[in-house]
Amino acid sequence: MLETVNRPADMDSANPPSGAAGGRPTGLNAVNHWVPHDIVMRDTWFPLAHSSSIGKAVARRTVYSHSYFIWRENGVAVASEFHPNEKQVSDKSPYTDARGRYPVMEHYGYVWGWFGRPEAADPVHLPSLPFLPPNGGLPGHMIGTVRFDCSAPISLENLIDLTHADFLHANVVGDEKSETETVETFYDSETVTMVRTCTGKSVAPVMKFFSGIRQPTQDIRQVIRIYLRSHCAIAYGRFQPGDDVPLFHPCVPETRDRTRLDYAMNTSNAGLMFRHVMPKASYLVSRQDSSMTSPQSPRYMRDTSRKDLHSKYDAAGQRYRMLMMEIADRQAAGDFEYRDNVSADCGDIIGLRRELFRY
Repeated sequence: MLETVNRPADMDSANPPSGAAGGRPTGLNAVNHWVPHDIVMRDTWFPLAHSSSIGKAVARRTVYSHSYFIWRENGVAVASEFHPNEKQVSDKSPYTDARGRYPVMEHYGYVWGWFGRPEAADPVHLPSLPFLPPNGGLPGHMIGTVRFDCSAPISLENLIDLTHADFLHANVVGDEKSETETVETFYDSETVTMVRTCTGKSVAPVMKFFSGIRQPTQDIRQVIRIYLRSHCAIAYGRFQPGDDVPLFHPCVPETRDRTRLDYAMNTSNAGLMFRHVMPKASYLVSRQDSSMTSPQSPRYMRDTSRKDLHSKYDAAGQRYRMLMMEIADRQAAGDFEYRDNVSADCGDIIGLRRELFRY
């Protein structure tokens, strides 16, 4: 579905949607009522940790401040709301079974934990990540962990505006200069995708230095695809000439204003230098992002009036806000069903060069 670019109209508190608290407005009028900290997504898989980081020793992760203690029993990953050496209390979480265990599965090199009704846990709701090997196994230099001092939705809303990279990350991916540029937004009830296509764009510095590109411009196709419930994003860039940049960017909401990102960048098919260097650029890029997103987080929690500003490139971000609020409203009304299939292969929409990722 192609979303047209619109600016939101003036805010209007009339006609709240079914299940919405406080008379929240509907449609594009709702985007300025966005309070990301109030949204909790249930009945979804969260990537808790890289599989390689989980062994017999107990590791602790959190999702919306709920503890997940993770370890392996006979090689199989398990997760509990209690440390195995601690006495379990009778007041257990509604998100675990009678033993206090969460539903867990391993795929794409991650241990995934279910947050929601245990009986609803189903592998069919795992996001499609077509450029990651299903059984994992990426080398250590292609994975890492960074954190943001902001709510997960703020981080993802920043990410889905691909044009921000020209200004915030110009020293990595290049500036805003290009001959032509088109931006498209696609969505369904569980995903939103932004596709940006540029011709004659300034060569990304990281490719100039580590891929040996000598010409001044390159053609690019950049894609951000967000799986709304699990706060997971795919970032896939095709650079001609240049290497593909396939990044898995999960934003696990540890608390309402703390986000954990266990990333994976599969540069296996790139040149030797770029293959090793590009994944580590995530540490630089994340600091740049955090400098912008972290100050935003407390502002959304203030009980004051505000006016959010939008540009013609904000259709994806506006749609992201609206879809997240719609899911939250449905869940508040007791509807946790998936209306669209998040596990359906998304290789075509992200422009995956399948010959590079045959698993």
